[in-house]
Order: sequence, then structure tokens, then C-alpha cells
Amino acid sequence: MPQVSCSLFACGAGNIIGSGIFISPKGVLDHAGSVGFSLIVWVLGGGICALGSLCYAELGVTIPKSGGDYSYVTEIFGGLVGFLLLWSAVLIMYPTTLAVIALTFSNYVLQPAFPNCLPPYIATRLLSTTCVLFLTWVNCSSVRWGTRIQDIFTVGKLLALVLIIVVGMIQIAKGHYDALKPQTAFEFIKDPSVGQIALAFLQASFAYSGWNFLNYVTEEVVEPRKNLPRAIYISIPLVTLVYTLTNIAYFSSMSPQELLESNAVAVTFGEKLLGMFSWVMPISVALSTFGGINGYLFTSSRLCFSGAREGHLPYLLAMIHLKSCTPIPALLVCCTATIVILCIGDTHNLINYVSFINYLSYGVTIAGLLYYRWKKPKMVRPIKVNLLVPCSYLVFWAVLLGFSLYSEPVVCGMGLVIMLTGVPIYFIGVQWKNKPHWISSAVEKVTYLGQRLCYVVFPQDDPSEIEPLTEKSEL
Repeated sequence: MPQVSCSLFACGAGNIIGSGIFISPKGVLDHAGSVGFSLIVWVLGGGICALGSLCYAELGVTIPKSGGDYSYVTEIFGGLVGFLLLWSAVLIMYPTTLAVIALTFSNYVLQPAFPNCLPPYIATRLLSTTCVLFLTWVNCSSVRWGTRIQDIFTVGKLLALVLIIVVGMIQIAKGHYDALKPQTAFEFIKDPSVGQIALAFLQASFAYSGWNFLNYVTEEVVEPRKNLPRAIYISIPLVTLVYTLTNIAYFSSMSPQELLESNAVAVTFGEKLLGMFSWVMPISVALSTFGGINGYLFTSSRLCFSGAREGHLPYLLAMIHLKSCTPIPALLVCCTATIVILCIGDTHNLINYVSFINYLSYGVTIAGLLYYRWKKPKMVRPIKVNLLVPCSYLVFWAVLLGFSLYSEPVVCGMGLVIMLTGVPIYFIGVQWKNKPHWISSAVEKVTYLGQRLCYVVFPQDDPSEIEPLTEKSEL
């Protein structure tokens, strides 16, 4: 038991701590308006994640299905809401997150070569695209290669964070903390507003994304009633502490203006404090982001795969390579969507875009918890949180999304519109059972062509998966 618990805690913290901490500090400070308020946002952001995690822990043991949000919402609200969540994840959440991490990778790799200016737009996009294509090829070729890359490159993010925190604490011990003194920490760079503060929380939430990962492995957790809350109580405060200390370390060597002007915060930090060893920082962050891209490609393709098996996406996406057993069609869809998004947005707007949709999904899922309690009050719930927990989260959720939409109507509204385009797609592709023969025939031909090109078949462990496609609902 202790070994399972320890690995669970490490899994929780390890999946939250990612590339976001090298991306979001600039956006949080920009919207928060002052050093002191940005640190408050980082601490409160961790607290909000803890509330959400407790709600998800109840859902995870009440509805013990793999698939996280998608499975819970489909079970509680039905196919349409579940499909919209899947649709937004496939078209917005995962590709946009991948695009942000890929752009961060290219910025950190190229920044040392352009110390006095931003790396060229074309260079960052080409390097980001190359990275995504390479890792897609790796994940298409072998599951083992993909998981080994993840294990190896996780070291990069840990090395970078430990280095930043240790060096920053040494600076503070030497008395270099002018930006952190109360009289200067709350000097606002620009006039604060509720809308800007909401956007600061969206920026921070990008770094905290991954707090619901344990719900994807609930069925594999030993004694989830005990271990899920324990993992939350340890991992969320730990991550919050690490993120807050990292930001404090940044301000030990950089003024707010320097941080806002930096295109790669950790690189600037390394150049100011590490001297001849400053090269360690861009390499460490590049390794971290490289591993982050690989991890998101792995999980996003599996979500496509799960959705296709449920009949919510084309059945071709539920097929795997005949020899390597990798979901090649699903990986190619994720790769294509990511490359398209890479070409149409900058990092700052993309974070607001994806964080808005992420929070929307979290809120719908946690609202489902309250609805499920009302719908099935006598259902056995091994974990049952106090009603104040989901209600507090939903109040914060409503205020955050409302003011974010008010402050960034185009960026946030675009994500909402794309999500709602899934409504006609659902009724045409999933609900419409008796499609004309020519549509079924065309889908069959496209599926057959995809099978030939990708050399894929349905997994053979479930005979029902290989029934003729015309007998099932299909896109």
C-alpha cells in the first residue's frame, strides 16, 4: 500500500508540473498588474485546483470509468453534452495546448541565437512544426519509444525548476529582493480591473492544467477512497509551493518590466545569474517542453481513440496499426489540428483561448456532480465532498468565465462558437441512424482508404468492433 500511495502522489504532482510554469508567469504578471497580486493569483489558483480535484475525486469513485470529464459528462447529461466536451477537446484543448508548448520549445531553443530581439516568426513556426511532426512520427512508430521519451525528458523540467528556485533563494539570502518588498510589490504597472484579474487566473490555470489527470486512472488506483484525497492534499499544495517559489525566484533577479519584456523568462533569468552556465537553462526548458509535447500527443490521441470507440468520432480513429498497435489515424488528426493552430495565433492569446474552454469543461463537469446528487440521492458515494466545495468552485467559475468573456470577447468567444458547432455535427453524425446509402458508402470508402494508407485495423480484443460500419451510427 505505501508504495502505491507514494507513486500516486508523484503521479499527481508530476502531471501538473509541466511546461506551463515557463510560459505563464509573463501573462499572469501582465494581467495582474503587480508583483504582489501575481503571486496571490498563483496561490489562489492552486486553491481553486484543490477544490476542483476534490469534486473530481467524488466523481471518479462514483462513476468508475476511464476517460475523465468525457465519461462523467456523458454518463450524467447524455451523449450531446459528452460529445461537445469531446469535440472541444479534440479541436481546441489538446491541439492548442500542443501549439503553445511547441511555440515555447522553439522560443527557448532560438532565443540564445537572438539575444536582443524576438526570434523570427517563420523560424519559430517551422521549428515548432518540425518538432510536432517528429514526435508524431515517433508515437506512430512505437508506443515504447513514446513512453521512453516521456521518462527521459521529464528530467529537464525538474532540473530547470530546481535550478531556478535554488539560485533564486540564494539571491534573496544575499538581499536581492527589491521587487518583493511590500511597498514595491503592490505598485501597479497599470490600472487593475476585474476582467484583467480574471485573465490572470486563466493564464495561471494553464500552468496548473493536469490536476484532473488522476481521474483518467481511477480504476487502477488501489483504495481510491483513501488514496485520491491523500494525493490531492499532498500534490496540489506541493505544486502551488513550487510555482510560487519559482515566481519569487524570477523576481529576485528581474524587475517586473524585464520579465514582461522577456520572450523566454527562464533564459533571461539564466543569463542574469548563471554566467557561463546560462546555457543550462534553455536546454533544460527545451527538454521539458519537448517531453510535454510528446505527453500531450500521447494522451490526446488516446482521447480521439476512446471517442471513436464510443461512436462519437469516425471509426477510423479507433483503429490501430497492425504491427505496432499505435493509433496512427488519431495521432495524425491531433498533429494536423496542432499545425493549423500554430499558424494562426500567438502564445498569449492561445493560452487565454484554451484556458477558457478548459474552465468551461471543468465547470460543466462539476455542475454534473450537483445534478447527479439531485438525480440519484441514494447512490453509494465512497467519497462525498461538502456541498460548499462544488458550490464555491462554480461561483468562482461563473465569475471568471463571465469577466474573461467580457475582457477578451473575440478570443474566448471563438472557442465557445467552435464548441457549439459540434451540435449539428452530433445530430448529423451520431444521432441520425438511418443515413442514405450513398453517405454510408462514402464513409465506408474513406475508412477503407484510411485503413490502406495507415495499415490499421480495429483492436481484435473486442469482436463487436469489427462489425460492418453500416450497421452502426457513424460520422
